[in-house]
Amino acid sequence: MKTYDPGQVIVSFAGVILHGIAPDTFVTVERDEDGWMKTAGADGEVARTRNRNRMGRVTATLLQSSSSNDELSALAILDELSASGSGPLIVRDLNGTTLCAAENAWIVKFANAEFAKEHGNREWMFDCDKLEMFVGGALS
Repeated sequence: MKTYDPGQVIVSFAGVILHGIAPDTFVTVERDEDGWMKTAGADGEVARTRNRNRMGRVTATLLQSSSSNDELSALAILDELSASGSGPLIVRDLNGTTLCAAENAWIVKFANAEFAKEHGNREWMFDCDKLEMFVGGALS
């Protein structure tokens, strides 16, 4: 039997560990493009071409009440004012072997500010110049 604990999934950007994660899907990690492209010739012969583009995007969803929203807003403002709001981004599952990381990441834009009768979420998108990924399973 394997065990999964969402509280053991750590998301960190520029040294800030994100807290107050949303109850549903709270982080998504994906590359921008496929790793391989295929081409078929007129006679049906197929060739594949390696795509060395490793850019990617990480989307983190926080509760609107999370203090991490304040820290991310401050980093976004810093980046707007001085182009110095980029930094390393890490998504690590301490339950298992999944590790996704980028040495250079930045906030794409501010999270939308939405308000309703019930508590909502804030979605932060980070672009990465070279997103390294290892999508693994659970340890125990």
